[in-house]
Amino acid sequence: MAKYTLIKNAKIVNEGEILAHDVLIKDQRIEKVGFDLSHDSAEVLDADGKFLIPGLIDDQVHFREPGLTHKANIYTESRAAVAGGITSFMEMPNTVPNALTQELLQDKYDIASQSSLANYSFFMGASNDNIDEVMKTSRQNVCGIKVFMGSSTGNMLVDDEKTLTELFSRAELIVAAHCEDETTVKRNTELFKERYDGKIPMTAHPLIRSEEACYLSSSKAVGLAKANNTKFHVLHISTGKETELFDNTIPLKDKLVTAEACIHHMWFSDEDYLTKGGLIKWNPAVKTAFDRDTIFQAMLDDKIDVIATDHAPHTLDEKSGDYLNCPSGGPLVQHALPAMLEHHLNGKISIERVVEKMCHNPAILFEVKERGYIREGYYADLVLVDTKDSWVVQKDNVLSKCGWSPFEGQTFRSKILHTFVSGHLAYEQGKFNEGTVGERMLFDRK
Repeated sequence: MAKYTLIKNAKIVNEGEILAHDVLIKDQRIEKVGFDLSHDSAEVLDADGKFLIPGLIDDQVHFREPGLTHKANIYTESRAAVAGGITSFMEMPNTVPNALTQELLQDKYDIASQSSLANYSFFMGASNDNIDEVMKTSRQNVCGIKVFMGSSTGNMLVDDEKTLTELFSRAELIVAAHCEDETTVKRNTELFKERYDGKIPMTAHPLIRSEEACYLSSSKAVGLAKANNTKFHVLHISTGKETELFDNTIPLKDKLVTAEACIHHMWFSDEDYLTKGGLIKWNPAVKTAFDRDTIFQAMLDDKIDVIATDHAPHTLDEKSGDYLNCPSGGPLVQHALPAMLEHHLNGKISIERVVEKMCHNPAILFEVKERGYIREGYYADLVLVDTKDSWVVQKDNVLSKCGWSPFEGQTFRSKILHTFVSGHLAYEQGKFNEGTVGERMLFDRK
């Protein structure tokens, strides 16, 4: 027997408009969007004029399973994501073992099919010697190929020129890259070791993983993509200079080269290392206020196409180490939407644009099938948000397994009230309904 849910009196934010509409959900999908809807057997949720948006699609997370589950796992982090309004995620291959074969990639899908509260996809990893294996990757049910053109957590650096050329020339689905020039980073690290007698301050991080390191790598990668007609996505842009590499004169669906900005690069600056220390150590590094503000403007100007988290938890003990022993990354899925809505409430971005960059555009860029919009026939991935309900981020309300957040002490004025994942009410007013898991995302690629 079909299950119906009727959301009444919502302000629907979708496709550049805000409309006072109702939404009728039948099982997993949106049956009807319109005025004064009714259904005899539907469970009714009165939105009371609050915003209803499509579920967010986060195109870059690290959920640490398998192999690093003392930090996080697919269950705990998908749970935090759903509480943050993220209904679909794309997870990176630098787990242990690295997802460098089709069998290891499938292992992650098998885990998620049993434990993920959100919809999921996993990137196939590229290395210096697995190109033939990478080329077996399905275009219809895998989000993309990930290449590390700069080392980060895990040992997946691809620095062989022949391998890179072959990858870019043969890839039949989107290639996403972490871009930092390894030679520059290593040289800077040695210089700062010498300068500080091995005791490098955290404030040196953006000078070691510098603007030069980022631009050298990203410009090289963009050149490779254009030369080989590769669909290419540059992850976590961290410098204002890099934004010059991207075009805003053509529609996203027609772009060959695209870019992503992450929450932390649009919120923090190098001034925050003095108070946050290793808690805001990411690769690429949080840099200057100029970089932060230029990235934000490039996102508004459509040079940067999507907003993601690069959610990458580590334990507090790990993050408390000195510079050379402090891993890069932090938890962000629970607080990404509240952070962007804070920017909205401060007049920096419209809520329609938040939805465009976090819901619609990831769906367009990755050609996600029937998600990312509030449309009849699409999956009912929906989030009800109250933009007039303040709360403070504290350790006791952080849901990621690592138990901390770089946003601790921050007051957000918006709260996620309800999250539907493929029609299932997975999160409601701080409580979870874990009886149904998420779906494997599919991709509408020719």
